Amino acid sequence: MLHQYVHRVFWRLLREIGLRRQVIVPATRARLRHRFATRTLLDCYREGKDVEQQLPVISTYLRHACVRDTYRYQSTCPRCAVSIGNRR
Repeated sequence: MLHQYVHRVFWRLLREIGLRRQVIVPATRARLRHRFATRTLLDCYREGKDVEQQLPVISTYLRHACVRDTYRYQSTCPRCAVSIGNRR
């Protein structure tokens, strides 16, 4: 896909779901990816799932070459980091 097309669709979708008007800091693909990863980890924690076991799944969604690249998201989710620490 062409970058210009993806960019245009991205901003149109933001407007359609109402994020463009409410966001003070502009939404970017990187911020949305980060939000997806941290929210997914937090949801796993709240549901009582093994957060560390979910990291390879999230890594696949984010298309990380190595699951170690996904571990940084758990540091932004202190509750998840604590739950992993308690299980070791």
